[in-house]
Amino acid sequence: MLRTLIVAILAIAAASCGGDSTSPSSTSGTTISIVSGASALTATANSPNPVTIARGSTVTWVNNDSTTHDQTADGGSFNTGNIAPGARASVTFQNAGSFPYHCSIHPNMIGTITVQ
Repeated sequence: MLRTLIVAILAIAAASCGGDSTSPSSTSGTTISIVSGASALTATANSPNPVTIARGSTVTWVNNDSTTHDQTADGGSFNTGNIAPGARASVTFQNAGSFPYHCSIHPNMIGTITVQ
């Protein structure tokens, strides 16, 4: 009886444990804001930055600036194309790795996506 009670308590405790803040986001997606005034910024032009996601997740950039931007992987693995003010563009990441990116129109705007 005592053993069954201990097993039940351990099972409940394990089920109620949450993940830590460094775990990848769910595959439902992550949204990154291209912030107002981004063309004059560097690592703070995209918020949040950096981002860690799970393989198979989609990242959506929303342009909250008044200027057109794009998001281009430094290694060329993705390019969103132009994102007009108020528009959005998405990329799904199937492979694990680190993906530094920039705006090819404003190369000082930088970010990193880590896929686990």
